[in-house]
Amino acid sequence: MLHKLLRLFRHRWHDESDTRRALPPEALERLRQRVAASETRHSGELRICVESGLPFGYVWRGHTAHDRAVTLFGKLRVWDTEHNNGVLIYLLLAEHAIEIVADRGLNARIDAIQWTQLVERMRSAFQGGQFEEGLGRAVDEVTTLLVAHFPLAPGEANPNELPDEPVVR
Repeated sequence: MLHKLLRLFRHRWHDESDTRRALPPEALERLRQRVAASETRHSGELRICVESGLPFGYVWRGHTAHDRAVTLFGKLRVWDTEHNNGVLIYLLLAEHAIEIVADRGLNARIDAIQWTQLVERMRSAFQGGQFEEGLGRAVDEVTTLLVAHFPLAPGEANPNELPDEPVVR
């Protein structure tokens, strides 16, 4: 019970101002531009979501950052792309947790080790306080995977099914 209360306190202690300090508006705009540029090269969709802490109910019920990322994958409609190749890059500041959730079209083609290695490279940037750099590097690496597996045909354009702006909570 004490562990649950401490975890709850840690998540309530963090708020959106922590997220804004880690990623000020100009950094969010650069990340939006990076996602938009990425999506001109493949048919996939990328979303970035950064949360300061989990909602009360998630913490109280013992849910993990992965649980939250999967829920947001659905709520943000990343799963609902034409080619089933959406990717959510999720960062939970209160737990220093990073999750990559990819739709079945891409996930079937990527080895779990590749996802783990990508997350570890992000983690090293985040440990140095370089949140924009870590997220930008993740966008670039996911872009490389999407270009390899879902390239655009000559003259084809990505229909941009989802917003490019990072979600900050």
